[in-house]
Amino acid sequence: MEQKNTDVKVPLISKIAYGMGDVGCNFSWMFVGNFLMIFYTDVFGIGMSAVAGLMLFSRFWDAINDPVIGGLSDKTNTRWGRYRPWLLIAAPLTAIVLMLTFWAHPDWSPGAKIVYMAVTYCILVLGYTCVNIPYGTLCGAMTQNIEERAKINTFRSVSAMIAIGIINIITVPLIAALGGGNDRRGYLLIAVIYGCIFAACHIFCFAKTKEVVKVPEKEKTSLKVQLSSVAKNRPYMIAVAGQFLFGITLYGRNADALYYFTYVEGNQALFSTYSLCIIIPSIIGAACFPAVFRLTNNKGRSASIFALLTGISMFSMYFFTVGKSPVPFYLFSCLAQFFFSGFNTAIYAIVPDCVEYGEWKTGLRNDGFQYAFISLGNKIGMAIGTSVLAGVLGSFGYVANQQQNPAVLAVIKHSFTTVPGVLWIVTAVVLYFYRLNKKAYNKIVQEIQERKDQCRA
Repeated sequence: MEQKNTDVKVPLISKIAYGMGDVGCNFSWMFVGNFLMIFYTDVFGIGMSAVAGLMLFSRFWDAINDPVIGGLSDKTNTRWGRYRPWLLIAAPLTAIVLMLTFWAHPDWSPGAKIVYMAVTYCILVLGYTCVNIPYGTLCGAMTQNIEERAKINTFRSVSAMIAIGIINIITVPLIAALGGGNDRRGYLLIAVIYGCIFAACHIFCFAKTKEVVKVPEKEKTSLKVQLSSVAKNRPYMIAVAGQFLFGITLYGRNADALYYFTYVEGNQALFSTYSLCIIIPSIIGAACFPAVFRLTNNKGRSASIFALLTGISMFSMYFFTVGKSPVPFYLFSCLAQFFFSGFNTAIYAIVPDCVEYGEWKTGLRNDGFQYAFISLGNKIGMAIGTSVLAGVLGSFGYVANQQQNPAVLAVIKHSFTTVPGVLWIVTAVVLYFYRLNKKAYNKIVQEIQERKDQCRA
């Protein structure tokens, strides 16, 4: 049987298409992460305690569906590959659920609101899982070349930073413009637009990418065996821990951001100004990852450096406000976003390499299953970050659309600056212990190929 070359150079159009997949992801999930909590509390009229409870409950749901979807994607076998078909089918369906999630009914009873919130959010999470796990796994299936994977993830991260910047800049004014003063209508129309973008980006990604790394055909592997194999994969476990901390820090802060500018700075429109200021540093920071990787030859160490500098920059923001010290506030905001964008590229570039390490260490290759736990770690972090924020704000007396008391304002400010700053430094320490460098990786891939050649002989 002719051996298929998997150490390939990926065409530019495929890198662009893969990056567009993350544009779609962010027009759904980052929109949800940044705006859904304040939509629930200030537009839908749902209490903070109910929101906090939902965020925690939904992670039990994730704990079930993430590994299931990861395992199913590994078993998928079509002429388009294992992972790409999921983008074609699941993305349009998830787009519809996104629209329904942002369809507010403030006149409903509290119980009806909570049921609607729980059902639509849990289905949305499932839909996003069906798209994001195959999408994330696809990178490792496009090539086994470590430098090409770094470039693919750079395209992904740069595209994501552009999308996040656009979302954060245009969403608040678009809600006002499309809603005509009715935030309920504004949020729904935005969800319709973003849902269409989400679906279109993933269909384009499906059309212009190609899978060349095949998961070996094998008998059904039990959950116990798969869990045992990932437990033996030290680089992977460090990556999961990094994603968990990443989820707490990123989504907790993002959920807090609109509260910060609305209540601490006193002007919600400043959120768009802030987002406009950090978009260029976002793009440049994401593009800097390959250079830092060439210096360190270690993606984990690169991520550690970026995380440390992100934490220092965010912690420094506590001492300044837009009203009193706009120049240093925006300066440290730009630095924080620059370093964060580099980290975002690095942390996702780690995952495909851990798959190769796991196959070398245990003989089992389960790309989708491993990415599922990466996704689960990130989502559990997201749940903790957002639910703790909601719970603490509720316990200190948060009241929607009113002037907040000093304790609530302090919580909101610390959640935007010092708390994520400290967590980023902790993340840097964890990722410092990632040992899989470029030399070791290339040796591992070579040994895997030699084993396959021996089996064919």
